[in-house]
Amino acid sequence: MKRLSLLSVLLIAILGTAVSASTTDDLEQRFIQIDAKTRETRSLAGSLGMSIEFVRSDSAWGFADRKTIAALEEAGLKVIGDFDAKIGRHGHGGPGFPAEDERFHDYAELKAELLRMERENPELAKLHVIGHSLEGREILALQLNSTKESLLRGASNKPGMIYLGTHHAREHLSTEIPLMFADYLLKNKGDRKIRNLLETRDVWFVPLVNPDGSEYDISTGQYKLWRKNRRNNGDGTFGVDLNRNYGYLWGTGGASKNPNSEVYMGEKPFSEPETQVVRDFVESHLNARVLLSFHTYSELILYPWGHTYDPVDNKTDLAVFEKMATTMARWNKYTPQQSSDLYITSGDTTDWAYGEHGIFAFTFELSPKSMWDGGFYPGQKAIDPTFRDNLKPALYLLELADDPYRAVRASEDEIRKQFEIHPF
Repeated sequence: MKRLSLLSVLLIAILGTAVSASTTDDLEQRFIQIDAKTRETRSLAGSLGMSIEFVRSDSAWGFADRKTIAALEEAGLKVIGDFDAKIGRHGHGGPGFPAEDERFHDYAELKAELLRMERENPELAKLHVIGHSLEGREILALQLNSTKESLLRGASNKPGMIYLGTHHAREHLSTEIPLMFADYLLKNKGDRKIRNLLETRDVWFVPLVNPDGSEYDISTGQYKLWRKNRRNNGDGTFGVDLNRNYGYLWGTGGASKNPNSEVYMGEKPFSEPETQVVRDFVESHLNARVLLSFHTYSELILYPWGHTYDPVDNKTDLAVFEKMATTMARWNKYTPQQSSDLYITSGDTTDWAYGEHGIFAFTFELSPKSMWDGGFYPGQKAIDPTFRDNLKPALYLLELADDPYRAVRASEDEIRKQFEIHPF
């Protein structure tokens, strides 16, 4: 210890400064988000030292040190997001994805891509902030709708379809596929069939349900195999499994009360802000008749129930689930099955969506097939083939969003003519 102290004194003398660690922390720039609905609020923030870098209708983003943050709060401004400015790559802070996987989108890159789609397609696309994660990140939803009023309101009477990605942090491929599908629809908006879908449907993409966990998984530039969100459980463990936290028959099997478990279900149903956001979003968009939640991996098409081995009681609905699943499996070559055929789970998204609201909800466990093929981290080489495999299934669900029962009424010839379209 004496040697360390002498070395410290020597270094201070050489540098000619005595800046303390706390002072260094005070000088550190943070990337923050403030509640700012008016130009007056943004102006005040600027006058207090915040650099305004990005503005939306309800908030502003920019850089500020801790002294500035304190001044903002003292002035009555609400800081609703506070992030390490060094996290992410390309200046967004954190090493981010390994170089060999640079095609994957981190949180900032995802947001930029969604904003690009909105900017390039103002007549069809609108990016909405539907809530915030535990650590304050925006949970983003891209709406595609040909009616301007619907885009402005974020609501529509048209038949709806919801695509969700990345409940589980390490399943980064499940962010890319819905993102690519949204881009595909917009880039092919001139195609007659695609245009018809965009004119007659209210389409929603929430590619990153768990932004905190996803960012943490890549925060060192090496994958951490992180699954849950970033809830501090107060006992030295972190995280709740968001796909065990939904309220329908929560905690009735396939989930754990142990906070250190990978399938920890949380203290109560919808205890987590991320699942609350999805719940509130879905319940305010019950024009949606179909929901697809992307996960990885295993190449499966799953449908309710997950909490019981019993099949869906409604025989007509069960026939719809089975027909839709087997039809999609013809295209992506995945295995179609009831979720509990894999294992019992409770508190998951699809059981809740169907059990509470009658939405025909599916889970796709994307490629690869097994851990031996890459598991959660198959590399960017998996992105394009996985998208190609799931393009027709994603279009099929969107087409049937007006009336899922058409799935059992359509003949094989009708399915082939109507849905076997648009090779990538």
